[in-house]
Amino acid sequence: MPATFVVVPQWQGSVSARAMHHADGATAIQGDLPASATVVVEVPVEAGESLGTGVHRYSTLIRVKERTAAALAGVTGTPITIGGDCGAALAAVEFAASAGRSADAAAAAADPSAGDGDLAVLWLDAHPDLNTPETSPSGAFSGMVLRAIAGEGAEGLAAGPDARVPASRLVLGGIRAIDEGEREFIDAHGVAVLTVEDLSDPTVVVGALEETGARRVFVHIDLDVLDPSALAGLSYPLPFGVGATELVALLKAVVGRFPLAGASIAGFSPSAPESALDDLPTILRVVAALASGAKSTSDDGGTA
Repeated sequence: MPATFVVVPQWQGSVSARAMHHADGATAIQGDLPASATVVVEVPVEAGESLGTGVHRYSTLIRVKERTAAALAGVTGTPITIGGDCGAALAAVEFAASAGRSADAAAAAADPSAGDGDLAVLWLDAHPDLNTPETSPSGAFSGMVLRAIAGEGAEGLAAGPDARVPASRLVLGGIRAIDEGEREFIDAHGVAVLTVEDLSDPTVVVGALEETGARRVFVHIDLDVLDPSALAGLSYPLPFGVGATELVALLKAVVGRFPLAGASIAGFSPSAPESALDDLPTILRVVAALASGAKSTSDDGGTA
């Protein structure tokens, strides 16, 4: 399989009562992944300190980001990151954005008509995750990670100039709970927001991504984008989410239209190890849909 799975059992980005179960969720998914194509990032056991940043457990989050970046640097196929909470996606998107810019520079040198080819991020989540430490009502980094990907947030967590993704190339899908600070960012930057109903029509999703002008896509899935009837192991279940069949169909359409620069899956927090078994078939369908768009480095001239 040309995908490489990078398992990041991080829980420190969440402040849910079931936060630590995110690590159990990542481990449960890992059990059904091919061992030869799986890398596991060691997550510190300690919670970590905020160090005056306004981000709970900031010190540990920094360490996990660094370790994830090091693991991604050794990946030879399209990386699919398995969290953990949504904070695990930060290093994964930074890696995809940086690798894409290097490839774009080479393509432009060979063919000036190739365009910039920058990365779009499809963020499928019940929450936008667009807070900053100043706007967050909880201090949880999982609610700030997409804003950090856009280059805003606490030092060391906000993506730098070579790794950030501009708001114009963010597409949100399935959002059902938005904080005031997030709404202000969305409105100020005209961020594309797709409803749950939109997700049932893959052509709408593909069209929104095409409108960004990007040629590669990173797909992030917080499993709470699904309706709770489809998945029990959610720390923040919200009703009226997308169905599992619809989610799989749109993922296949997206990776069939765009090169997949990377992906992440987060938010699985089973209440007990045995209860994870009931949810894994649904999650593995999502994994398989993403992996169908993966390529080895030899397939795409050296980009992940």
